[in-house]
Amino acid sequence: MPSPGMEEKLTKVASWLKKTFEDQPIPPYEVDSRTVDILYELAECNECRDGDVSLLIEDMKQKAAEYGSDGSYLQDLLTESLNLSFSSLSKVSTAYLNNLVDTALALETKDTSLASFIPAINDLTSDLYAAESKNRDMELELSNLRRKLTSALVLEKRLQDDLMKTEELLVMEKAKADSRTQNMKFLKDKSEDIKFRIKAAEEQLSASGLDASLTHESLVNLSEKLAEIRKQAVPLKKKLESYLDLTPSPSLARVKIEEAKRELEALEAEFSTKVDMTARSVTLSTKRPFT
Repeated sequence: MPSPGMEEKLTKVASWLKKTFEDQPIPPYEVDSRTVDILYELAECNECRDGDVSLLIEDMKQKAAEYGSDGSYLQDLLTESLNLSFSSLSKVSTAYLNNLVDTALALETKDTSLASFIPAINDLTSDLYAAESKNRDMELELSNLRRKLTSALVLEKRLQDDLMKTEELLVMEKAKADSRTQNMKFLKDKSEDIKFRIKAAEEQLSASGLDASLTHESLVNLSEKLAEIRKQAVPLKKKLESYLDLTPSPSLARVKIEEAKRELEALEAEFSTKVDMTARSVTLSTKRPFT
């Protein structure tokens, strides 16, 4: 179908605007192709909508006529068969009738017959059971969530207590570490001071012409030598003790034992003398106090 021309569109737009605003003045608008096209589309949409509304109105009128005809039929039936009319009903009967109508409206049934009420009630009952089942599931899930939340809170409290204990322990360990650091610094300073004093004492002893055999190193070597001799003397003494019980030449064995004793005593006396001489010689004229 070919699209309408500009003149046809203008005619239709003017007719639609006049119908829309009726006795009111039509607002001025710019007459160009774009504006006319927009107004033309609006006019067509409006006509389609008016057509749909008209069809809906006609349908509602037809249904209203049908409902009115059914109502008149039922009213005539009640009047002819039971000699009843709406105006002759008592207040209780009218209330029951209104309740019946309200129930039908609430259940969204097409009429007030049992054939309409029973399926509607069954559907509502099924919906009720489904809602109750869903509610139980949600309550169970809520109970599980509460239990998990309680466990999480307990765990959080425990973790907070552990964290506080750990922080307190870290503070104590830090204090111990600081104390150890201070002690190590003190011992290091003390060690440096002792090294300085030893070096000063060695320099002073060297300047005073002290015999090298009286130095600490010599005395340590002499002590080690003495310990080695004593160690070697132990098996010799045991061996000599085995010869003491022999009858031939006991005097010669005694002589050997006496010689070994004299040699050991001489070494001990020499070591003691050197230690005493060292103790008397080491006197420092000046001492650097340790602070």
